[in-house]
Formats: sequence, structure tokens, C-alpha cells
Amino acid sequence: MPKPGVIIIEGHVQGLANTRALGEQGIPVIVVDVHPCVAASSKYCQAFYTCPAFKEDAFADFLERLGQEQGLQGWLLLPSNDHAVYTLSKHKKRLSKLFKFLVPDFSELDKIYDKVSLLTIAQEQALPIPKTFCVDSFSTLSNELDSYPVLIKGRHGLTFYKTLGKKAFLLESEEELQVYCQQIVDKMPLSETFTQELIPFDGTNKTLSFTAFCVNGEIKAYWMGVKLREHPLQFGTATFTESVYEEVCLEQSKRLLTALDYTGICEVEYLKDPRDGHYKLIEINPRTWLWVGHAIASGVNLPLYAYNYVNGISCDYPNDYPIGLKWRNPISDALFSLYGIVTAKLSLVKVWQESKGRKINALWYRGDVKPFFVYGRMLFSFFKER
Repeated sequence: MPKPGVIIIEGHVQGLANTRALGEQGIPVIVVDVHPCVAASSKYCQAFYTCPAFKEDAFADFLERLGQEQGLQGWLLLPSNDHAVYTLSKHKKRLSKLFKFLVPDFSELDKIYDKVSLLTIAQEQALPIPKTFCVDSFSTLSNELDSYPVLIKGRHGLTFYKTLGKKAFLLESEEELQVYCQQIVDKMPLSETFTQELIPFDGTNKTLSFTAFCVNGEIKAYWMGVKLREHPLQFGTATFTESVYEEVCLEQSKRLLTALDYTGICEVEYLKDPRDGHYKLIEINPRTWLWVGHAIASGVNLPLYAYNYVNGISCDYPNDYPIGLKWRNPISDALFSLYGIVTAKLSLVKVWQESKGRKINALWYRGDVKPFFVYGRMLFSFFKER
């Protein structure tokens, strides 16, 4: 029998890291994405297919048809996109007849994607969370709030983004609250949102990602890192990161993932509150994330663990990883760091100091250099269009 492979869903930087991590092990890899992507140019990618939007039911139809036509029975579906996770879970019954994948059942997934439900579970497990308000009217919310700034988010982030075109609204005053609340209620009930205090940023409390591979809530392997640089600043996409270890985040994540009975790869995000020193839960991503290559380079090969698990292959899980190892997307980091320095949002001295030490390059990879040039060309085209 031919060796079962993996279908990488979304071929951006994370898809490239997953493709390399699995391809190096001799595992066949196919990449699917809505648009041409950098992972498709990797020598480890055996084929690339353009697919419908991940959030559409047509995406599940596409996967089913692809699997049947190409003889991909038993292949692992490995998503790096929330919309894809949602669609796979929604169509899990029929897709499971053809593929293997570690996505929660629809009812269980809702405990993660419904942020209010997730925050409730977190509180039950004694995890700190930002001060949160769940109301159904502007007047109630106005009376509840005692300070600004605050963030208004959707209980279901995918629905909120699809409806309003934003992941969140940042409000600095009572006047902005009234304006944005009106924009929201024109399109969806305020009860489908929640409001949180904005944790103060003092320049040192970076977003911390606790990442893991779990089986029935038991953490088999984990890795932690922080964003040193991102775009846009504070709420953006990582361009430069560093591996760290925080005991409290490990203990909190153990309780949370046990309560969720979680199986698969996940990223749990925390932000340290400088006012009390607590790492407060922000969200969970039930998938691989942008800088999964940092964990892989640290010896925590999460996509391989998922592959071995679904195929009944035993493996040894690491119990540590190097601290202080850095990861850089060289093209994005250079461009946005330069922009930050020119606009005085970043310090040249700080950028230089952060950049010291051993680094992993997200794109340049010995023996597989083509994605570096493809990414540069794609990014140039993106800026040209903008």
C-alpha cells in the first residue's frame, strides 16, 4: 500500500513550514489554497490545487472530489485557517469516510469559537481573563463600563468578521461606543458580541503563545514563544519571535485543555497584564499558526505528531526545547521594521538588540530555497496592488 500523505490546507508561511516538516520525513504532501501560495513552490510539495473559499460548503465538496479522483484515501487534512477548521468540523461525518483529521466535533468546536463560552470555561478552571462584559443593549453596556479603551468582539469571530468586516472595534470613549454600537446593531444583535477591557501595553508584555499537541486533553508535547515584532504593532502578525518558557502558562493550559478534552494541535494565546502580573487568556486557535515553523525548528514537530497519531505510529515526545531561539520572516520583518523605525514607532537600537542571537529563517531553507524568492515576488505584487 502507498504511504498515506497529508493535504496542507492554506499554503502561507505556516503551510510552508508544515510542508517541509512532513516532506523531510518522506511523507507525501499536497497543498490546497484559495490563491497561489508560497508552500506550493517547495520541493516537498508534490501537487498544488486551487480550491473554493475555506468558509464555503463548496470547499468540503472540493476536498471530497479531490480525494476520490486522486486516490487520497486515509490522508491527513492539516488546516491552518479558522474558516477551514469550521468547514471541516461542519462536514466531519462525510469527510471522515475518506480522510483523517483532528478537528473537534461541531458542538465541541463551538466551545472554542464561541469566545464567551471559552471564557466561561476558563474562569471555571481558575484562569485569569480580561474584564469582560456580555450585554444585549447599548445602555446596559454604557452603564457597565467604568474606563476606556475597550474592545468589542464577536462571540463567534468568524461570523462577526464576515458580517462587519472587522475582527474587533477599539473604542476610546463613550462617543465612540455609541457610534460603533450603532454600526453593530444595524447588522447583528449586540448579544452576539462581548466587550473586554484593553490590557495595557507597557512595551514588555508581549503576546505569548502556548502551543501543544494533545490527546483527550493530555498534553503530549508543548512549546512556547512570544512575538518580539509584529505588524501592525501590538495586535498584528508576527515577523520576529523568540522561544520562552513560563511555568504558569503551562499549568493554566493543562487545566484548560483537560476541561476541553482537546485532541490535536492548538495555540493558546495569553497576554501578561502589567497591573497584576497575571497571564490572561485571549483565545485558542485549534490549528497550526503562522510561526509553527519556530516550534518545529525547536524540536517540537507538531504536524509530525498529528500524522503519527492518526496513523497509529508511536513516537517519542520531547520534554524540553531551546529557550531564546529566535524566528524571523526576513522579508516582512525587514520591510515593517524599517517602516516602524522611519515612523518612530520602533527604536533602531531595540530592533538591533532584539535581532541578536541564533535565528531561524522562516523562508530561506537549505535545499529548498525557491519559496524565499516566490514569497518576495508575491509580497512585491501585493504592495504594488495596494
